[in-house]
Amino acid sequence: MTVAPDRPAVALRHGRDLVSPELFERLTDFCAEEYGYERSLAERIMDEALAFVDVMGRTGEGMSPSRAVDPGWHTFRLHTEEYDAFCRTRYGRFVHHTPKSRYRDRATMADAVARIRAHGFSVDESLWGTRADCNEPACCGDGPCC
Repeated sequence: MTVAPDRPAVALRHGRDLVSPELFERLTDFCAEEYGYERSLAERIMDEALAFVDVMGRTGEGMSPSRAVDPGWHTFRLHTEEYDAFCRTRYGRFVHHTPKSRYRDRATMADAVARIRAHGFSVDESLWGTRADCNEPACCGDGPCC
């Protein structure tokens, strides 16, 4: 018996493709150094953060990043010239950061993941705390299972 997939096979987008390879490398290097991450983890974080910002910029809707993804957004914002140019070129406005750390429960993160995925991006759920093997409160995107 053959079962049809729920969704058609489509090449998913990656946040890293929204910026030049050179800028992605600089952001990743900074994120790794600033937060003490292994480079491979910093790459994953930056990829998710860029997709997250893109969805907020396109929709104009506020979202909360996971604790694991937030350092990527901070990294990009600290590169002020590049971040400002990115936002104004893509969305015609600056995408502001309004901290809402108490809004990082699993349901909020699942909503963010669904929005990012709906815009065609690949999502690394281990950075959002929404994988099936992640359990609250131990895992909210930064727990031992993620």
